[in-house]
Amino acid sequence: MIRPNLAWRSVAVLSAAVLALSACGDDADSPSTSATTGGGAAPGDGVLKIGTILPQTGSLAFLGPPEFAGVDVAIKEINANGGVLGKPVTIQHMDSGDTSTDIATQSVNKLLTDKTDVIIGAASSSVSLSVIDKITGAGVVQISPANTSTALTTYNDKGLYFRTAPPDTLQGRVLGDLIVQDGNATTGMLVLNDSYGTGLAENAKAEIESGGGKVAVSVTYDPKAADFSADVAKIKAANPDAIAIIGFDETKKIVPKLIEAGLKTKKWYFVDGNIADYSKDFAPGTLKGFKGTQPGAATKDDFKKRALEINKDLKDWNYAVESYDATMLAALAAIEAGSDNPAEIAKHLGTVSKGGEKCTDFKSCADLLKAKKDIDYDGLSGPISFNDAGDPAEATIGVYTYDENNKLTSDVKYQTGKI
Repeated sequence: MIRPNLAWRSVAVLSAAVLALSACGDDADSPSTSATTGGGAAPGDGVLKIGTILPQTGSLAFLGPPEFAGVDVAIKEINANGGVLGKPVTIQHMDSGDTSTDIATQSVNKLLTDKTDVIIGAASSSVSLSVIDKITGAGVVQISPANTSTALTTYNDKGLYFRTAPPDTLQGRVLGDLIVQDGNATTGMLVLNDSYGTGLAENAKAEIESGGGKVAVSVTYDPKAADFSADVAKIKAANPDAIAIIGFDETKKIVPKLIEAGLKTKKWYFVDGNIADYSKDFAPGTLKGFKGTQPGAATKDDFKKRALEINKDLKDWNYAVESYDATMLAALAAIEAGSDNPAEIAKHLGTVSKGGEKCTDFKSCADLLKAKKDIDYDGLSGPISFNDAGDPAEATIGVYTYDENNKLTSDVKYQTGKI
């Protein structure tokens, strides 16, 4: 079902949230809520409660530390500058696990029981798709800093789901264009079998073919497979110029099989789900010169410094600024709404992200809102500007290259485009 457009979305959000909350009041898996008066939205309890479902375990656990840090940097900044509605914002971190477990559902149940207003996460699109009905059905706002599956653009989310990462229509275009521009006539794809993997592969394939290239073979694999030799053998048989590996942590098992198959001479390409520091995983030089794409603008040194104060062991910055921006937008929307009621926050997430006076930090944005000014928050991840689907209207994709130590170099090329 197509997501409601903005013209009548606020009405749908309000009515759906009220119905869902009253209908689920006796459900042990859902939070109880006070009765509404006069048919209007519940006013909230005056405290903005934010919870996270981000990966502490599972195939995307490497994304967890920068994402948690991004949220915590934002919370620290918000509360140091007066909080929201005159009170500190509370934060509760929970694990999302991955699709091989039911951890995300358990975490969501806990957050809903604790009457959380906004849930930030999950990182995995498939994990979000497994819990989105529970979250939005309870009338709670969900903002993902890392979901990129195009399936979420048109999902029937009651107007309560947003994301600060762009859908893979953009990353797919950049990845496909990169592969063709590097002179590869044919490409082989190893694709994780979930909505993220297949969606990104489809978008990249369309760009490759529109640029005159050809996808010689696309192999969809089970990430829980004990061995990837048969999948790699299909790639070898097609003998492509380039290999795009669209997956998660199982990439650590796929790379050795590619080397065993004699495919090290091909050009390899990674994506946001597996573009990580592999310095401790592979021999020096294994990935030298290979490239990958990652949504997000350059992470500024000032932000890195603040994040390292939260977690001194941070090495990757994947989706850290998107997590920071998701938290900031939730807080600013609550201020503009004058309420921590999720339905009201949802109605104001779009308005604080575009169309008003530009501001880039919590204090300046909050001051403008207190002065009854319309704001346009431009975040660390980009201008954001939520469209009617809750996606950022434009975004930036970085093109990274690996060095001799299997780490990403500082020589990054950024491409910004409309969604």
